[in-house]
Amino acid sequence: MLKSFFWSKKWGAWAWGGFLFIIGSLLAQTWIDVKINEWYKGFYDLLQKATERDVSEFYDGIFLFMKLAIPYVIIYTITNYFTRLYAFRWREAMTFAYMPYWKKIDAKVEGASQRIQEDCMNFAKIVESIGLQIIRAIMLLIAFIPILWGLSSNVIIPFLKDINGSLVYVSLTASLGGVLISWLVGIKLPGLEYNNQVVEAAFRKELVYGEDDRVEYAKPPTILELFSGIKFNYHRLFLHYGYFDLWLIMYNQSMIIVPYIIMGPGLFTGAMTLGVLIQTSSAFREVQGSFSLFMQNWTRITELRSIYKRLTEFERAIGYKNPTKPSPDIARS
Repeated sequence: MLKSFFWSKKWGAWAWGGFLFIIGSLLAQTWIDVKINEWYKGFYDLLQKATERDVSEFYDGIFLFMKLAIPYVIIYTITNYFTRLYAFRWREAMTFAYMPYWKKIDAKVEGASQRIQEDCMNFAKIVESIGLQIIRAIMLLIAFIPILWGLSSNVIIPFLKDINGSLVYVSLTASLGGVLISWLVGIKLPGLEYNNQVVEAAFRKELVYGEDDRVEYAKPPTILELFSGIKFNYHRLFLHYGYFDLWLIMYNQSMIIVPYIIMGPGLFTGAMTLGVLIQTSSAFREVQGSFSLFMQNWTRITELRSIYKRLTEFERAIGYKNPTKPSPDIARS
C-alpha cells in the first residue's frame, strides 16, 4: 500500500512533492486560524462596550475578518481539490502495482476484483480524509496549545485556578477519556465491518457470474441465502453504530459548554472580558477537537482498519509481500 506510491520511481515525485504541497497549504490555514482566534478577542470586546465605541470600528472589524476569511476559503478549497487528486494517484499506483502479481499467480484469489477496485478506492478516499485531518490537527495543536495555556490564567474556579495550563489539561483529559470510552463502546465495529465486506463480496460475485450464466448462477434460493447473510450483518452493524452514535453525540454536545462552565464565572466577576471568553472557547474547541480527532472519525477509522486487513491479506495472497508463499486463507486452487 505504501511502497507502491512512496517508494516508487514513477510516483515518487507525486507522492513526496504533493505531500509537501499539502503541508504548506495546511500551515497557511493554521496561521489564519490563529489570526482569526486573535480577532475574536478584539471584536467581542468591541461589542461588549458597543455604546462607548464608534460604529466605524465595527465595520473595520468586519473588514479585517473578511481579509482573513477570503484567503482561508481559497486555500481550503485548493487544498481539498489537490488532496482528492493526490489520493486518486495513490489509488492508481496501488492498482497497477497489484495487477502484475495477481495475473502471474496460478491460484484463484477470493474477492480479487473487489480488492483491486473497491478496496483500493475506499482506502484512498479514507486516507485522503483522515490523513488530511491528522496533519491539520497536529498543526493546530502546535499553534493553539500555547494560546490556550496562556488563557488558562483567567480561570477563577478554585480547583483549577492554581494549575498552570489548566484548560489544556481539561481538554486532554476529556479527549483521552472520550477515546477510551469510544474504544469500549465500538470494540466490535471493526470485526463487523470486515464480515460485512466478506458477505457483500460473495453476493456481488454471484451476481457477476449470473450476468454470464443465468442458469447456473444467481438462482433465487442462492440470492435469498446470500442476501439474508448481508441483512443479518447489517442489522448487527446498525445496532452497534446506533449506541456508538448516541455516545458520540452526547460527548460532542457536552464539550460545547465546557469552556463556558470553566470561564463563565470570571465574566461576572470582571476577571475577563467577553472577548477573552469567546477567544478561549474558540481555542479550546480547536485543541479539544484535535485531541479527539480519532474519536470523531471512529467509524471511518473502523472502515479503514477493515480495508487495511483485506488489502494486507490480498498482498500476501498474490505474493506482493512474500513472492514465494501465497496465503492459503485467500488463495484457493
